[in-house]
Amino acid sequence: MLKSQQQIIVDLQQKLAEQQHILVSQQREILEQQRKMYEQMDLIKVQYGMLFDTVKQMSFQNLQEDIQNYFESHLQGLQNQVRNRLQKSYSVHKVEVDAKVINVGESLLDCGLCESDEFCNFQKTPSQCEKCTLCPAGFFQMAECSANSDRICQDRDECTESPSICGERIKCLNTPGGFRCLGIAEKDAALGMCGEEYFFNKEMQECQACLKCEDGMVTMPCSTVSDTVCSVTSENKLSESWAANIILPSVKSGISQVYSGLNLKIKGKLPCEILSVEDNSLVFRQHGLLWTDLNFAVKHNCRNFLQLSLKLNGSEEGYELSGVRIEQPEGKYFQSTSLSSAAEVEPSQTLSVYLRSPNQFCNQSKDLNIYELNTPLSLFWLSHDTGAVALSAQMSTTMHYQTNYRPTFKIISVSDPYMLSLSHDGRAIRFTETGVVKFVFHQALYSMGHTCVREGFSLISYINRNGTNRELTNVFKSGVNYRDTSISASGATKVGAGDLISFEILSPAQCNVRYFGDSSGISMFSLIWIPSAVSSAISATVSVTGLPTGAVRNKLLDFTQVSSNEKQIQLVSSGQLAQKYFIFTEKGVASLAFTLKLIHSCNVLKMTLNQLTMDHMQPTAIAQQIGGQMPEGSIWTSVSLRASFEVHNGTLISVSLDCVRGRINQITHEHGTRISILWISS
Repeated sequence: MLKSQQQIIVDLQQKLAEQQHILVSQQREILEQQRKMYEQMDLIKVQYGMLFDTVKQMSFQNLQEDIQNYFESHLQGLQNQVRNRLQKSYSVHKVEVDAKVINVGESLLDCGLCESDEFCNFQKTPSQCEKCTLCPAGFFQMAECSANSDRICQDRDECTESPSICGERIKCLNTPGGFRCLGIAEKDAALGMCGEEYFFNKEMQECQACLKCEDGMVTMPCSTVSDTVCSVTSENKLSESWAANIILPSVKSGISQVYSGLNLKIKGKLPCEILSVEDNSLVFRQHGLLWTDLNFAVKHNCRNFLQLSLKLNGSEEGYELSGVRIEQPEGKYFQSTSLSSAAEVEPSQTLSVYLRSPNQFCNQSKDLNIYELNTPLSLFWLSHDTGAVALSAQMSTTMHYQTNYRPTFKIISVSDPYMLSLSHDGRAIRFTETGVVKFVFHQALYSMGHTCVREGFSLISYINRNGTNRELTNVFKSGVNYRDTSISASGATKVGAGDLISFEILSPAQCNVRYFGDSSGISMFSLIWIPSAVSSAISATVSVTGLPTGAVRNKLLDFTQVSSNEKQIQLVSSGQLAQKYFIFTEKGVASLAFTLKLIHSCNVLKMTLNQLTMDHMQPTAIAQQIGGQMPEGSIWTSVSLRASFEVHNGTLISVSLDCVRGRINQITHEHGTRISILWISS
């Protein structure tokens, strides 16, 4: 008995000795960390001395005091960290020894095996492996990343290295990652004064070092006024597109009850990394910004109207991002509409296409047929790395008007309030920086009067620059009498800092109109602003020469560009494809919005977006929309087509018209017809 107890004591003593050895090793590592921190303090003191001497030479007293306070605060923070390390180095883990149990604290300074581009961060509790810092543009490396410490980077002092960088008699001020020439006008600096490997940052009003891409993968090289844009791996895409078909649930399934509302079936064409289809809804897997387009055509006899919505569910309730009302027709023919929205999405959120009627009569009606369009649902997703910003706003009031009407908005969500804001009167959205914007505005209304039907409505969007309005889009909508309906406009355009976007609805005289504004999504304005470094946009209208008339069968439309030329998107100007095809010169995602105003007698008017690639010499239909018969009593009608899709260098797109059993009498080439195309780097 005594021998067995003695053996237990010997084993315990041996384990205690092993734990003490581990503690000694940990204390040695802590002391090594303290030594490195003291070396960092000495390095910062040297940097402080160098900057202090430079400031003295420049005689900027206020700047000298700011820098002194900055470094003193950082030295104080380092001293506090050292004191904490000293306290930890003399603390000993409790080791409780009795005849049965030994309780030894776990090692807090062991990360295990880190990757080659990682280091063990001892400041975290518990310690963990972290990616080594990459020195940003305009900085150089002072110390390499090791197993126990991060890489140390030092700002490059361009003013000291090149005293004449700003020219004679002009003072140079060093800034993090760049420099500033005091007293130089912006127009002079933007002409290339910054020199090679630097660009002029208009927002910061200084020269900044150009970004250097890993492995030399450059999408857009650095210019005198813009930074380098690097390409990304498939695991870190900037943008991605996706498309699907929409199907009405069958009556046999027992869920085709339009009165209470139902989700339309979504059938994706290809798998996608950012989302999946589950229970007739899209389930998102990644954070980002989302733009959705839906082309929809239906024949119905439901009383009042049908309401089509895009519904985002982040919780049990969810909410409608946007919606349109499809009026009760006077006859039995197909009606078409296009629905779009922008939103910021998170993993596990869902998006569904929702169709409902305000009364039960639609459930008993057998005249509810959805036209099978080619890929009616499409979307593009943007990573937050693009710097894009999403905004949603709703109508702030519900009022009656007889003539012109300018809506006022109330912002309900914006991913960056600094970049996008309301004007003082709430009638416009102001942009803080230059970029490209994709927008949509849906307005629900109820109208009374025969002139409403005959002359219809026009929705105009404006860009205001320096107090002057420029018409951006002009969309026509056939009018209704004692009916609910919606009018919608979508487009893409370049905007400058300080520009405003606003809208106006024109209605005929002696036409009483009620405009709805509430939180149900039927009157919404949403947009996505994208930095111009990774995007571009062009606009065009149908060419006045060669307009298709008569019995038109699968004829391509000719276009005339009305916006400035862009490198990534161009209207073909020569050869057999001239004026009919748009060509893309870089890989990315494209988003198109097209509205056509015309007079016709077609039973069905088909509008198709065709794509031509190097792999397929024959055009392929990638999106489609139809227009039904002309509404009785209306002079004009319109058809809109919206779609998002992937493009490559050399991808060509065109739009064709097909009039089934009838004629096209006239197409307007000015107000009411416009195509806009957005391109985003992938």
